[in-house]
Amino acid sequence: MKQIIIVEDDLILSLLLEKQVRRMGYHVAAKVSSGEEAVGKIREHSPDLVLMDIKLIGEMDGVEAIAKVRDFTDVPVLYLTGNSDETTRRRASATNPIAYMVKPVDMGVLKKTIREILGN
Repeated sequence: MKQIIIVEDDLILSLLLEKQVRRMGYHVAAKVSSGEEAVGKIREHSPDLVLMDIKLIGEMDGVEAIAKVRDFTDVPVLYLTGNSDETTRRRASATNPIAYMVKPVDMGVLKKTIREILGN
């Protein structure tokens, strides 16, 4: 079963994402709310996909977390963020994400995107 890690500091959105991922038949390997936790969980679980918010609690944002993750894996990353400014997009692009979606995210589009990324 394909594994997804959800990195989101908004509790309600995190729960919605988890519910959607599980309905699609994927396993939620971990759900975390900080960049620091994300790096550790990605290293621990080697997921098939990371759903990553950019603005997170803690010192490290999502882009910084994925920059660190790129030192040990090229896991596909789908950024889900409320930050659509050009500077944020440029920073995120430097980490080679598979996709970048601006919140509020359309769950139908998200579902289609995840299936395209994971190949089923």
